Amino acid sequence: MIYRSLGNSNIQVSLITLGTMTFGEQNSEAEAFEQMDYAYEQGVNCIDTAEMYPIPPNERTYGDSERMVGNWLKSRGLRDKVVLATKVAGNGQLHPGFEYIRGCPRLSGEQIKQAVDSSLERLQTDFIDLYQLHWPERRTNFFGRLGYEHPDSEDIYSLEESLSAMADLIKAGKVRAIGVSNETPWGLMEACRIAEKYKLPRILSIQNPYNLLNRTFEIGMSEISCREQISLLAYSPLAFGVLTGKYRNGARPENARLTLYTRFSRYNNENAQKATESYYQLAKAHGLTLTQLSMAFVNRQPFVATNIIGATTLEQLRENIASVNVELNASILEGITEIHKRHANPAP
Repeated sequence: MIYRSLGNSNIQVSLITLGTMTFGEQNSEAEAFEQMDYAYEQGVNCIDTAEMYPIPPNERTYGDSERMVGNWLKSRGLRDKVVLATKVAGNGQLHPGFEYIRGCPRLSGEQIKQAVDSSLERLQTDFIDLYQLHWPERRTNFFGRLGYEHPDSEDIYSLEESLSAMADLIKAGKVRAIGVSNETPWGLMEACRIAEKYKLPRILSIQNPYNLLNRTFEIGMSEISCREQISLLAYSPLAFGVLTGKYRNGARPENARLTLYTRFSRYNNENAQKATESYYQLAKAHGLTLTQLSMAFVNRQPFVATNIIGATTLEQLRENIASVNVELNASILEGITEIHKRHANPAP
C-alpha cells in the first residue's frame, strides 16, 4: 500500500480509502465487517463514513453506516490503527426530507456540536480523525449542478460560524483535523481566508467527485489544492460503477446500484456512455480492465491524497485495492487525453 500525507499534517492515509455508504443498505453488517477486515489486511488505514449514511438516505437506516464501523472498530480493537473520517449534514432548508436529522440539519455551531457527539457515540470512540462539512450551507452549484445562480436572499449560517465550531471540537479533543466536501473554489478559498483572519485551524482536505467522466476538479480546484496543501479525497472514482463497464450497452446487472436506484443518473447520459465506451476500448487495447484504468488515473494525480472506493462485493474490493499497483504508461495517458478532448467532462 502507498501512503500520503493529509494536507500538510502528519496524518498519513492509505492511497485507497474504504467508503461505507452501502453499509446498512446494500451491505449487511456481516458483509461490512468482511470488507473492513480485508481492506485493513491490505494496508487500507482510512475509513470514510457520514452521519446520514447509508445512501439512499432515509430515517429507518440513518446512522447505520457509522454504527457498523463503530462495532467493527470495537470488536477488532483497531481504533488507534485507523484514520476515521466522517461528516456532518447541513443545509436542510434546501434539502427537504431530512427532518429526521435534528429537526432540520443545519451547519450552525450548535448543530455541529450536537452532530459530532452523536457520531462519536455511534462510532464508539472518543475522537474523529477527520470531521467534514458534508456540503455547503448555502445555495451553490454542487452535486452535478453546472451553473451558479446567485440567490436574491439567503437564510444561512456563515462558513465562519461552522469553522469556528469545528475549531472548538479540535480544542476539546473530539476532532483531530477538519475538511469540507462538495465544496466550490470560492468556498475553499473562503475557508482559507477565514482560518487566516481569525486564527482558526486550516482545513486539510476536500472531498469532491473525481473520475474520468468528471474532471471538473482540475479546472478550478487542483491549483488551490496543490498551492494551499489541501488534499483531495476523491469520491466516485468509478462513477457509480459506470467506469467498471458493467452497464455497457444498456446492461443492468442484478443488485447493481443503477439497477436498484434509478435516481442515480448523473453518469448515465448519452455523452457519458460514449466516453465510457472509448475508455473501455482503450483499456482493453492495453490489457487492462476499465476499472484498473479508471482507478489508476485517479491514483496518479498529485492533488489526490486518497481514493475513496465503495464496493458491494469482495471481488470488487479486491480489484479496487489492487489498483495501487497499476501503472499507466505514456501511450495510455495519451489515449486518455485524446478521449478527454472529444468528451470533456460529460458527467460533471
